[in-house]
Amino acid sequence: MQTFFSEQQLENPVLREANTILRTCVHCGFCTATCPTYQVLGDELDSPRGRIYLMKQMLEEGSPATEGVVRHVDRCLSCLSCMTTCPSGVNYMHLVDHARAHIEATYERPAGERFLRAVLARVLPDPTLFRLSLMGAALVRPLRFLLRGSWRAMLELAPAGGPKPPSRVDLPATHAAHGERPVKRVVLMTGCAQQALAPEINEATVRLLTRHGVEVVIASGAGCCGSLTHHMGREEEALASARANIDAWLKVRDEGGLDAVVINASGCGTTVKDYGHMLRHDPVWAGRAAEISALARDIAEILGDIELRASLGDIDLVVACHSACSMQHGQKITELPKRLLREAGFTVKDVPEGHLCCGSAGTYNITQPEIAGRLRARKVANIERVQPDVIAAGNIGCMIQIGVGTDIPVVHTVELLDWATGGPVPPALEGRPA
Repeated sequence: MQTFFSEQQLENPVLREANTILRTCVHCGFCTATCPTYQVLGDELDSPRGRIYLMKQMLEEGSPATEGVVRHVDRCLSCLSCMTTCPSGVNYMHLVDHARAHIEATYERPAGERFLRAVLARVLPDPTLFRLSLMGAALVRPLRFLLRGSWRAMLELAPAGGPKPPSRVDLPATHAAHGERPVKRVVLMTGCAQQALAPEINEATVRLLTRHGVEVVIASGAGCCGSLTHHMGREEEALASARANIDAWLKVRDEGGLDAVVINASGCGTTVKDYGHMLRHDPVWAGRAAEISALARDIAEILGDIELRASLGDIDLVVACHSACSMQHGQKITELPKRLLREAGFTVKDVPEGHLCCGSAGTYNITQPEIAGRLRARKVANIERVQPDVIAAGNIGCMIQIGVGTDIPVVHTVELLDWATGGPVPPALEGRPA
């Protein structure tokens, strides 16, 4: 793609990188075939190629973002399916990240949107505030039919019973490995919203790792990965979260060594693996961020290096394995979770159109509820076609999004693997015979 940035503009390292990405695009349009929003809306401007043209014009002109550009960029899920499809290696992720930061800096949204986004950016990354908000949501949830749009979507996504009780596993501590000597020493990212929605995921992760000889540290001072604010274009907030995590995890390394930063929410994992890029221009933090990105591993990657000791034998359970976009497109982890489940004794089935997003995408199912609802209906229909007993996923956002649309229980992959190797039955499957 031909670009027309001025020499003065190209002195800006961020614009210089955007220029390089834009010039990689060859207009082929392969991305439109796998873009969820183009599949749903059929509008070229709601495809990666269309958005690239809009972002190119906005950045070249150096002008404030327009309502039209914002509308189409906001509709992007950042599912990164286009990057899996692209034959030219266009780094759409970094381009749209820069465009969102430009939008946040130059465009004044309507007051209602500004308020909603401010609430999401403040509440969701804070487990305490999020837990309180879920308590309030449970009280007013029966009245959700009186609301419309994003506020109604939030109540529909909130659990009817409110948040789950806090887990001691999420408190800073060191969980000793079983056996004489640990085979690995890792730090576990406990996440933010996940602590209130499904604390059993972290509990299963710690049990599974320690059972197989891995020492697990929950670091003091670590928190949200920053992806929620990062995808809103709120760069300073996102980078503050990244720096806090980097500092906390490197202290763990300095105190006793560190083999990996383990993440059991793939959306967070994609962001942490990108810390090195996000802080590349910060002379104080660039090297430290790159070190943490190199240590970041999805829980499936860690388990793939360990010989899991299944104790249930063949389990009479058909599992539909939903691969989150952040897992398959962001981190390029595709077959490993399915292999681990099969080796543990489960019958695993692929989901048709598995490359398409479920519509969760961080806060997308709140800010774009209509499109997200259509994507969820399509995802659930494809899952139900394979007639599973349970749905397994590696990302809390997907679990909540899909669970709203089906009666089939949805659990984290690590819960099933913990159960298969001596742990308790996942709460969502309690009462079902093994």
